[in-house]
Amino acid sequence: MAYVIQDSCIACGACVPECPVDCISEGDIYVIDANACIDCGSCANVCPVDAPQPE
Repeated sequence: MAYVIQDSCIACGACVPECPVDCISEGDIYVIDANACIDCGSCANVCPVDAPQPE
C-alpha cells in the first residue's frame, strides 16, 4: 500500500526531504509515485496539514 497526497496539500515541501526513496514530486499539490513508495509514513509524520494518507 502506498501513501497518497490529498487535496489539502499546501505544497510546503516538508515531506520531500523526508522520503527515503525520493518518490515525491513537486507541483500545485505534491504527488507520490505509488510504484516507488515503500509505505514508511515519513512524509505523513512531518506534514503540517496531514495531506499524505495511506491509499
